[in-house]
Amino acid sequence: MPTNFLFIIDVLGTFSFAVSGAFLAMQKKLDPFGVLVLSFVTAIGGGTLRDILIGNLPVGWLRNETATIVIFSAAIATMIFGRFLKQFTTTLFLFDALGLGLFTIIGIELGIEKNFSTGICIALGTITACFGGVIRDVLLNDVPLLFRKEIYAMACIAGGLIYFILRKINLDENISKTICILLIFAIRVIAVRYKISLPQFYTHK
Repeated sequence: MPTNFLFIIDVLGTFSFAVSGAFLAMQKKLDPFGVLVLSFVTAIGGGTLRDILIGNLPVGWLRNETATIVIFSAAIATMIFGRFLKQFTTTLFLFDALGLGLFTIIGIELGIEKNFSTGICIALGTITACFGGVIRDVLLNDVPLLFRKEIYAMACIAGGLIYFILRKINLDENISKTICILLIFAIRVIAVRYKISLPQFYTHK
């Protein structure tokens, strides 16, 4: 998998997460500073939590000014061109789903570098991909999407499991990563398209 390809998808995924955070902040009628904060939190929250947990300090975005520039630009663009960007909601969702797969792989790879177990590596991948959204929703006083009926974290977990199975059978590393990313992307898109969700174990009143 070419490094340039990974870099491009990383930037697009970061942009998408940042825009989604900015949109939600604007819907809550936050001021421009609040929009910027929510944009940053959504895009880098999961990676920051992961880095703190594994002692990878300073955290990634402090060593990568590109991420900061992308997030800041996304937040400003959303505030200025918000109505125009809403026309591309589907495109942004697809980038978000693709970013979900990429960030899962990034977290898993960092876990592998630290020689963590398979379960911990998948957990780190899931945290990287999902917990920026969790922090965003908590700050907005919403029940996090991760804990509601939509299939989000489960897509990351499923992709992570398949990734380790492919590694076990000695499939090419880059091909394994590509399959994992595309699988997570496909699960997320199909779940939303056909309204597939996890079962609920409570009684409606």
